[in-house]
Amino acid sequence: MNKIIQVQLSVMMFLEFFIWGSWYVTMGIYLPNSLGASDPEIAMAYSTQSWGAIIAPFIIGLIADRYFNAERILGVLHLIGAVLMVQLAYATSFNGFYPYILGYMILYMPTLALVNSVSFNQMDDPAKQFSLVRVFGTTGWIVAGLAISYFFHWDSVEGLANGHLKNTFLMTAFASGVLGFFSFTLPKTPPAISGKRKIRIADIIGLEALKLLKDRNFLVFFLASVFICIPLAFYYQHAGQFLGEIGITNPAGKMTIGQISEILFMLLLPYFFKRFGFKKTMIVAMLAWSFRYICFAYGNAGEFSFLLLLGIALHGICYDFFFVSGQIYTDSKAGPKYKSAAQGLITLATYGVGMLIGFWIAGRITDYFTLEDISHNWERIWLFPAAFAFGVSLLFMFLFKNERIAYKS
Repeated sequence: MNKIIQVQLSVMMFLEFFIWGSWYVTMGIYLPNSLGASDPEIAMAYSTQSWGAIIAPFIIGLIADRYFNAERILGVLHLIGAVLMVQLAYATSFNGFYPYILGYMILYMPTLALVNSVSFNQMDDPAKQFSLVRVFGTTGWIVAGLAISYFFHWDSVEGLANGHLKNTFLMTAFASGVLGFFSFTLPKTPPAISGKRKIRIADIIGLEALKLLKDRNFLVFFLASVFICIPLAFYYQHAGQFLGEIGITNPAGKMTIGQISEILFMLLLPYFFKRFGFKKTMIVAMLAWSFRYICFAYGNAGEFSFLLLLGIALHGICYDFFFVSGQIYTDSKAGPKYKSAAQGLITLATYGVGMLIGFWIAGRITDYFTLEDISHNWERIWLFPAAFAFGVSLLFMFLFKNERIAYKS
């Protein structure tokens, strides 16, 4: 991979995640403040990510992998996405907002696989080169959050009062348009398989990997992965809303601490994994989920604000130690023959089914603990995912038998 292509891929990855980070974190603040959305409606909006994750394999498997170059589909999806984002910015009610966000996420989620396909197709040694490109994606998300809070001040008290958060969707539309046109300049990535070859639905959603569930350890890991997505959904759906509601300034900017921590703990993961093994790494990750929500439950905007920052900073352990370790474990158990199918199945089960259930539960619990002044009893809300994550960690601790897994970057 030459330097020019590496720069192109880095810019692509930066814009891909800048786009996602530009609106996703603050949507939970925008919907109740600007559109008067209820907690179940906020859950509906965030659950579009899961619907997108469920539908994405079909778009990739039936279209992208068979008929068209990946970079062209990437460009078209982002150009349509730019139009939908403009519509979101000018929606005046949740009923007008929801169809556009659903359509957008159905189009956006497949692009996450497409940017990986374009990248891998140009790399001589993906194991070493991909991380150098992927880090620009995390950087893009961080820059988006910092820009919202510290450059434009859209999530400030004045910004919220004046409805400035709608500009996050316009910023996303602009970036999406840029990436849409830029995609057509990317190196050609032809279809992975012939359009004449018959494709089974089982191949697309990874059903062949179901036979791995006969292995008790893999079954325990699979169920733990689905269940841990329930507390994960609380963070994605309500963390920004929570910080804004209790009076934390610049919530979008402060939540970028989580992405910074993600980069740092990604560097620590190889050492921890090799030193302590897969099981202990996973248990630490799940206990970190529980501890972060305890920090949220008892933190505040005053003297205990450090607990909130600590809870956000734990994102690196929570995400990297669990999901990246899980990908390594899945590859190891599946082997070359079923590796792709197994990863597809895990993605569908976690980001699709698990998160969908999690968003629904989070919306219901948050709605249940709504107070008369439309604020929330956040202590009670955050203790639920804390207890749930702790319960999942105990089940994994006692049911998963320790086995040695080699770390593969």
